[in-house]
Amino acid sequence: MLDYNNIVDAEKIVREKLHRTPIFHSKTFSDMFDSDVYFKMENFQKTGSFKSRGAMYKFSKLSDDEKAHGVITASAGNHAQGVAFAASYYRINAKIIMPETTPPAKVNAVQSYGGNVILKGRSYDESHEYAIKLSVKEKRTFIEAYNDDDIITGQGTIGLEIMEDINPDIIIVPIGGGGLISGISFAAKYNNKNVKIIGVESEKANAMELSLKENRIVPYTSNDTIADGIAVKYPGNITYEIVKKYVDEVVTVSDENITYALFKLLEHEKILVEPSGATGLAAIMGNKINVKNKKVAIVLSGGNINFLLLSNIIYKSLEMEDKLLRIEFNLPDHPGTMVKIVNAISKSGANIYHAEVDNLKKNTPIGYQNLLFTINILDKTRANKLLKSLDELGYKYDIVN
Repeated sequence: MLDYNNIVDAEKIVREKLHRTPIFHSKTFSDMFDSDVYFKMENFQKTGSFKSRGAMYKFSKLSDDEKAHGVITASAGNHAQGVAFAASYYRINAKIIMPETTPPAKVNAVQSYGGNVILKGRSYDESHEYAIKLSVKEKRTFIEAYNDDDIITGQGTIGLEIMEDINPDIIIVPIGGGGLISGISFAAKYNNKNVKIIGVESEKANAMELSLKENRIVPYTSNDTIADGIAVKYPGNITYEIVKKYVDEVVTVSDENITYALFKLLEHEKILVEPSGATGLAAIMGNKINVKNKKVAIVLSGGNINFLLLSNIIYKSLEMEDKLLRIEFNLPDHPGTMVKIVNAISKSGANIYHAEVDNLKKNTPIGYQNLLFTINILDKTRANKLLKSLDELGYKYDIVN
């Protein structure tokens, strides 16, 4: 059972050991949506996400015997780092079970916080099963990622801080297993029963939405989503009940919406978040939530993103805005042909980001050459002007996605 007094106590622990993250007002997005938009910057939290709050509070509640035997958890992401960080602070031995497919950067991050990483299992579910068995064998306390009152209480400090700082009309929160939104909704509604709490899931990992609709816990649909931080197969039985009671609405967003929201945050506010952290803004940009004339707090839950994924997101978003074009030609292999195309690109004000010549491509006829230009251009008007110039040259081309 949650107790608001425990959230107040947890906030004191966060204040001493972690960050009270800033809440940032965005004039750009406020003007864009005719509202008053604030971002709760959990991407600025220690370990790069909100997860360290719940972990730190959970560790503060462990008995001396539990501390002596150590802890264990299973995670491939932010929870693993939060547990490792809290364990290091309290000087408790922690084993972190991660799937064998976990990227090295994530393993290194957990190890940098002092976690003893064991790679076991081909998936999170297999890692979780192994961690549970090992917890029994070694008498370690298993630290749940979200389905635990203490974890939820720790995350509830975010709701307390939001209400103290701005007391908004709407709070928008990403949903994975439900620990974050459970804590926030409980704390926020305690302070103001009229505040509206809206959860956001990926439409490909929408277990909470489906569970609420069917009035029972059911799994997600596919899990094939860019937002791996909220791709949890089942919501917790504890979080499910709290969400039913305190959360007003749950919506879903596409990976395309998430990608574009992440890009616009980076472009306009110079704020870097991971895909799951961008879901709240994605819901507004995708017209899933009406915020007109409302004061809105959007929780940016984390900022731990793979840089290779980030580069791909940037390229795809520029393509969506017609600012990045890939133009492919099959041209007669004659001297001077490429120069004419390069000159046309230059006159349009575009910059050639990458150029590739491949005369051995399978569908390239003998006596022809395959040219692929990746160009950065100012806007759609300039792009159309360039394509018109290429048409006038008489060369056939394809726009490659």
